[in-house]
Amino acid sequence: MKLRLNQLSLRNHRVLMRVDFNVPLKDDGSILDDSRILAALPSIRYVLDHGGSLILMSHLGRPKGVDPKASLAPCAKRLSELLSQPVIMAPDCIGPAVESLAGKLKSGSILMLENLRFHPGEENPDKEPGFVESLARLGDVYVNDAFGTAHRAHASTALIARSFPQKAAMGLLMEKELAHLEPLLKNPKRPFYAIIGGAKVSSKAGVVKNLLNKLDGLFIGGAMAFPFFAAKGISVGASLCDATDIPLAQEIISLADQRGIALHLPSDIIAVKETASSIFSDGVPDGWKGMDIGIKTVRAWEKELCKAATIYWNGPLGVYEQPPFDQGTQKIAQALAKISATKIVGGGDSVAAIQQMGLASGFTHLSTGGGASLEFLEFGRLPGIDSLSEYRT
Repeated sequence: MKLRLNQLSLRNHRVLMRVDFNVPLKDDGSILDDSRILAALPSIRYVLDHGGSLILMSHLGRPKGVDPKASLAPCAKRLSELLSQPVIMAPDCIGPAVESLAGKLKSGSILMLENLRFHPGEENPDKEPGFVESLARLGDVYVNDAFGTAHRAHASTALIARSFPQKAAMGLLMEKELAHLEPLLKNPKRPFYAIIGGAKVSSKAGVVKNLLNKLDGLFIGGAMAFPFFAAKGISVGASLCDATDIPLAQEIISLADQRGIALHLPSDIIAVKETASSIFSDGVPDGWKGMDIGIKTVRAWEKELCKAATIYWNGPLGVYEQPPFDQGTQKIAQALAKISATKIVGGGDSVAAIQQMGLASGFTHLSTGGGASLEFLEFGRLPGIDSLSEYRT
């Protein structure tokens, strides 16, 4: 069992906490969606309430070197507003000036480090020897509360834990994520169904094959469905369908058949051709491009999903970013919100759809990390968790 935040001694200690403040920004630099900052508040408040000072570190975007447009200053400002207290913004994430600021922190104070990815050492430690050690010098204990980046073995998410023997713990958000995801691999309440959407079979084949050991039913939507159609000899027209995904789809079909798991593919598809739109029930004709699941599919899936005790959903079921092809995703979200079951959504566009529709309260858990949740469900472990201290009684 990994060390948890509530098992650390915090009073008069500097807590170096990795958070995921990789938030979307508007053109004017203001924050478009602060949900990732809100998700970190329980751990932040816990440290402050227990007499620690807090040094927060995060990345933002994919800057190539120092880029003022990728500064974490807007996050520091928003956090200050949420906590109703000052958040000191550091000029960098390492260096003498930052060490001076960290050294002067008093209990209850917060320092926000500048974007970790302004330094090559965050993603490629070999390119900047000493980067990890420079970060580690800032704190007395380390907490990783950035589940959304826990699948990356970067300096601040994994390597730094070595500098804090028996003092590297998971935060409350990380603990919450694992509490909801681990049961899916160990002993989910049955029937257990998974809804998998998105674009490419190759990006999710691993997690699907692993979950097939536990599933009672698998629902495939979005562009993911077209390689399955092709594997079954069903026409896909001009729909997105990578030829390399077809053998993977065939493998999943065979595994599901061998294990007696019901595989649900869309029974109708909304497709477009130039300016025309139509619904097809027997594959997608030549020249037409599949864009969303149709109402027949929605109704058939609703009927089946109502039987579930546990549902895991990852990925949109149509071209969600192009209305009206967001309707399939939205209708399934509305249906799931009404079902009495454990319902866990694995990050990304699925979570965004649920939040935009105001349906979050109808779900058991909305994961903060799409890639991390998929990787955890495929391998049962993540670098950012493996590196943390073991709890010793």
